[in-house]
Amino acid sequence: MTDATVIDRTRDLSQPLERLGPDESMKDRSDYLRGTIAGGLLDQITGAVPSADDVKLMKFHGIYQQDDRDLRDERRRQKLEPAYQFMIRVRLPGGVCTPAQWLKLDELARAHGGETLRITTRQTFQFHWVLKDSLRPIIQGLHDTLLDTIAACGDDSRGVMCTVDPQSSRFHAEVATLAKSVSDHVIPKTRAYHEIWYGTERVATSEPEEPFYGRTYLPRKFKIGFALPPSNDIDVYAQDLGFIAIADKEGLAGFNVAIGGGMGRTDQAPETYPRLASVIGFVPADRVIACADAVMAVQRDYGDRKDRQRARFKYTIDDKGLDWIKAEIEQRMDVPFESARAFEFTSNGDSYGWNITPDGRHHRTLIIENGRLNLKLLDALRDIARVHRGTFRLTANQNLIVAGVQAEDRAAIDAILAEHFPDIDHFSILRRNAIACVALPTCGLAMAESERYLPSLLDKIEEILAESGLSDEPITVRMSGCPNGCSRPYIAEIGLTGRAPGKYNLYLGGGFHGERLNRMVRENVGEATILEVLAEALARYARERQPGEHFGDFTIRAGIVREVTAGRFFND
Repeated sequence: MTDATVIDRTRDLSQPLERLGPDESMKDRSDYLRGTIAGGLLDQITGAVPSADDVKLMKFHGIYQQDDRDLRDERRRQKLEPAYQFMIRVRLPGGVCTPAQWLKLDELARAHGGETLRITTRQTFQFHWVLKDSLRPIIQGLHDTLLDTIAACGDDSRGVMCTVDPQSSRFHAEVATLAKSVSDHVIPKTRAYHEIWYGTERVATSEPEEPFYGRTYLPRKFKIGFALPPSNDIDVYAQDLGFIAIADKEGLAGFNVAIGGGMGRTDQAPETYPRLASVIGFVPADRVIACADAVMAVQRDYGDRKDRQRARFKYTIDDKGLDWIKAEIEQRMDVPFESARAFEFTSNGDSYGWNITPDGRHHRTLIIENGRLNLKLLDALRDIARVHRGTFRLTANQNLIVAGVQAEDRAAIDAILAEHFPDIDHFSILRRNAIACVALPTCGLAMAESERYLPSLLDKIEEILAESGLSDEPITVRMSGCPNGCSRPYIAEIGLTGRAPGKYNLYLGGGFHGERLNRMVRENVGEATILEVLAEALARYARERQPGEHFGDFTIRAGIVREVTAGRFFND
């Protein structure tokens, strides 16, 4: 272990605010996330929240201010302000939703969200096209069914994920309950959310308002997920903190702990890179919350607060050293990790159609292309929610499981789908393994299309697959409109990240089970080049692959790309 006295503390919480990045001062003076949000909501002169600080603070409340970028240039020419609207992200631990909650979400989406909902890559819902006057009605409506948006964004612990694959459901209820407990434990404790959105009065108290986070919260976002082998549907290695469930003869024994995953990077900044989490040991199930506290505390105290590009936990680990970080976590837990236990992942996709679990329950996985619930789908799912006696589960691949169905209810659910959406299962193997972020026109960070473009690109890739006899071969495809990587493109067998309108970086060589990063093979290229590179690589794959060999593995064995052995070598 490295001596603590030589660890660089010039960029972390130990320093005066004036030596750190401007966001640290902003959080410190926010009065625990209150800012002037309440007053800004009353300003009728603009469709925006006027204060730039409040725009940042609202992320901690689960809200992003955006504008319709399709209209931006025209409104500028007309000397009008941008067509401001908001995205609201729901906190939904483990992606589990009751029928009553679904019906409320549906009602709010129709009234305030442009008659659409979106299932995200982190197993929750996003409302888009929300106007400022609709923010409170949505948040108060969610509260009616015990849902909220606390910490769905911001420099805190984001929504907690959990495997929902029905084939991994032996311990699902137990682990999903634990995921919710962790989520409830790690969210900010400030009463600002209740005061601003529910109208509760501020209560004077001598108790610390944020006993864990303090006045400046975390350096950047922090993501936690629970995986139940053999399914890695949540991409546990992409989490800042991953818990991998381990079973023994008695049941759930505990979890292997993986730390330091993260997808975001910045183009033309080689000091930024995606990283896969490192497994550092095992903890019993009753130590999970203590472990989460310890890991987050290390990042809170040692994370980079000077350069937000390097403020994620992955950089703290690589800068300080994995062994040193592990020892710090153990010291805060007051107990060492046990040795990691054996496990195996066989897929990070979803199991489609009907599945029956040993408890006699039936589960119907529906393919929702890029997670977009249009009005046609909302109609079908509203009818299902009215008769369904189980739960809904959102997958990390942007799909939906109608879960816990009694055998006698299957026919009714199939009849509803046949009436509203008869072709819901008619998706190719390629589309079943493809996901995309929202990107244009709403996301302010998007450099290129993603959700709106990927379907047409897949049409052309499917033609290439058909010509090579590969139509039935599962290949993961992920597209993001910018390098931040919300669709986790850097672990896909084929990854694309936007650089400019119609231009993308193309990556190959990721692991089919989410266990290996890919590598860039073309930079800032258009569709013609993307299809040319894929056609050549896929043709070789059809001719030269070994039995059972996945495309990502083949590209490395065949020398099409060099294997990335660690995130810090991603840009080499």
